[in-house]
Amino acid sequence: MNGRSELGALIEAVCAERDLACEATGPNSYAVTLPGTHKLRTICNLIIGEYALRVEAFVMRQPDERREELWAWLLQRNARMYGVSFSIDAVGDVYLTGRMNSAGVDADELDRLFGSVLTYADESFDTMLEIGFGSSIRREWEWRVKRGESTANLAAFAHLVESADGGAAPSVADPTAAGHPTAAPGDSALS
Repeated sequence: MNGRSELGALIEAVCAERDLACEATGPNSYAVTLPGTHKLRTICNLIIGEYALRVEAFVMRQPDERREELWAWLLQRNARMYGVSFSIDAVGDVYLTGRMNSAGVDADELDRLFGSVLTYADESFDTMLEIGFGSSIRREWEWRVKRGESTANLAAFAHLVESADGGAAPSVADPTAAGHPTAAPGDSALS
């Protein structure tokens, strides 16, 4: 067994042990689904090279507004991160990326890597949405309130919305009521 197939077997074993969905996406690549709280799932792509394990995880599509502020916030976070860092692609979509020597990867290191990706994507998600999509979130909130729809899944952003008299945001509607959506605005593009 060569180093690549050994690392692939390790990835599969760690995912099975931790009950993580793992799919081979090529002879030396895997997509691991990490369940979150704020960002409901993060797909962590692992690409096994000759000498390095590359990590790529999509976090959020390009922001609609305040891009420079978001980029600065992400760069400041990078200074405190382990194993991966925030990066953007050519169109401005946000990823977590990293590269590590494949010889140093064991079950504990994979666990730390998965924990890093999950923590950074999940804990940063609401702030990233607030910075990059604040206007869209406000419009979505107002639209739902006007239609009597639930704002439960927007509760993390209630501080962005003030009532017409400058008071607190309207109370969050019951998410269990029939016909209320549970997806965040633009959820398919963000998750």
